[in-house]
Amino acid sequence: MLSLSHSMRNKPLDYHALAEKIKQWGLELGFQQVGITDLDLSEHEATLQQWLDKQYHGDMHFMERHGMLRARPAELQPGSVRAICVRMDYLPKGAKFAQVLKQPQLGYISRYALGRDYHKMMRKRLKALGDRIQAEVTTAEFRPFVDSAPILEKPLAVKAGLGWTGKHSLVMDSKDGSWFFLGELLINLPLPIDQPQPEQCGSCTACITICPTQAIVEPYVIDARRCISYLTIEHSGAIPVEFRQAMGNRIYGCDDCQLICPWNRYATPTPETDFLPRHELHEPNLIELWRWTEADFLRITEGSPIRRIGFEKWQRNLAVAMGNAPASQAMISALAQQRPHATALVQEHIDWALAQLEARLTQAEKPADRLKQRLIRVIEKGLPRDA
Repeated sequence: MLSLSHSMRNKPLDYHALAEKIKQWGLELGFQQVGITDLDLSEHEATLQQWLDKQYHGDMHFMERHGMLRARPAELQPGSVRAICVRMDYLPKGAKFAQVLKQPQLGYISRYALGRDYHKMMRKRLKALGDRIQAEVTTAEFRPFVDSAPILEKPLAVKAGLGWTGKHSLVMDSKDGSWFFLGELLINLPLPIDQPQPEQCGSCTACITICPTQAIVEPYVIDARRCISYLTIEHSGAIPVEFRQAMGNRIYGCDDCQLICPWNRYATPTPETDFLPRHELHEPNLIELWRWTEADFLRITEGSPIRRIGFEKWQRNLAVAMGNAPASQAMISALAQQRPHATALVQEHIDWALAQLEARLTQAEKPADRLKQRLIRVIEKGLPRDA
């Protein structure tokens, strides 16, 4: 059988047939969904500018630095006219959401970060998809993206039919919820485009009301400066005191807005072994994590997305979680022993944690976090497989 690159000398290229082949190749490469869209994101420019003007990006200065380029993907790869958008599921089987959240002496890590970092793996597979297209159509030019350039990947994914935008701003799919990564392949072929899915959130506001820090300031709008994921990962300075108790035992990221979502009850566990939890991170004891040296941190988080925050921010996050844990002499001793060796940033959080713990030793324990208790009940009832 002649390849398209050869046969197109004699007849026009059948882009519809090629699009179907591309989707099949994507599935064979391990993507759960593949969609195609044009590159017009002009309708999102005003919203993006308003978000930046309100400083909702916090100290993620790269968001401001690239400005409207994010809404103009064609400028990233001149000649491109389409985006091939892909989805890769990451929900690990037996995620132990509630088991960890309801034990404040354990550290909760966002479930996307329990295994290997997805960036390189997905980019490699996207490149393989591009290479396969190029083998069929020698004039094809492409560039893969996985959080690697200023591009509004979620609006592109929605246009490509991978889902709709939930009120927590994440892309939602009616069959698999929101537990997935996104990637894009910009390409110069005028492939037929897919249709978006209908919005299916309706009047539900569960994600807005469950947020511990009320970071979803209105439907579809996140004030990153209030978001626990931002505070524990992107933010480099001191965590504002007003949000420390609300962080609870979340030491890297937060999944609450996804966990409360009814659509996530239907999510399928990932088939990717790379995303399976590392033992040391799945349900870790806070004191044991606190005892890590920087060398331990670098060794255990090698190949993990957690590694990029660095040891100082890791200790900062742990100190806050320990300050929210049940008061005990063991917790207080562990914090106090590390204080002389910590950086000034970490020391400030240790001091806050010690004050919290010592106060509770002489008083009644703080009342239960009602939002978290509600979330745990929802998880145990609606997600029993992964609770």
